[in-house]
Amino acid sequence: MISRRSFLALTGGALAVPSVAWAADTEEDEDVPAMLDHIILGCNDLDRGIELVEEGTGVRPAIGGVHPGRGTRNALLSLGERRYLEIIAPDPAQSEIAHFPQIRSMTDPRLIGWAVHPLDIAAIAKQLRENKVAFQGPDDGSRKRPDGRVLNWKTINLADDRHGLLPFFIEWSADSVHPSKDAPSRCKLEYFEILSAEPDELASTLKRIGIDFPVQRSDKARLHALISGPKGDVKLST
Repeated sequence: MISRRSFLALTGGALAVPSVAWAADTEEDEDVPAMLDHIILGCNDLDRGIELVEEGTGVRPAIGGVHPGRGTRNALLSLGERRYLEIIAPDPAQSEIAHFPQIRSMTDPRLIGWAVHPLDIAAIAKQLRENKVAFQGPDDGSRKRPDGRVLNWKTINLADDRHGLLPFFIEWSADSVHPSKDAPSRCKLEYFEILSAEPDELASTLKRIGIDFPVQRSDKARLHALISGPKGDVKLST
């Protein structure tokens, strides 16, 4: 049995059929994109981001570590199997931020992006080239955890991610523990929404990069997410 969204991906026409095999959604995950890896909450103060999530859910995200050469550090919260929340903020020990430089001026935490984990990142690169979607990568990335262990991964970033509305792709190294495995748990990603004033066009672009997920109509382009925990819920938005 496959879900409604997977069925539409197989029957919706040439652009809607991804050349890369994605895991089928389960019915309980209809409100979350298949293969979603993590959502990113940006802010200029890591403690502020941690407190926001803890106040809403009752679970405190744990410090994840720093991104050497990228100017940032993070905190993590597991959202279930192979899914997590990353809170990202400037690292005081580094002078320049290579990615998400806008977080320096973000006094209120908000969603700034999301990532999916394909089965084969080289196949994703091939698909993007065939569909004439400009991208960068695969590039190597790493993060040193507080316990000294180093996590490694490869990423592909789209040349135009529509200010975070479109995801980037991440493939974790086989010897790296996925952050969802040992980050604080007991929380769940209840839904994830993409909104746009031109939903059909954006949904078509998502299909070109191998993702079949509905885009909601709105006067403003943004991301929405709802995380539930033992204490309650926290709503996140761009």
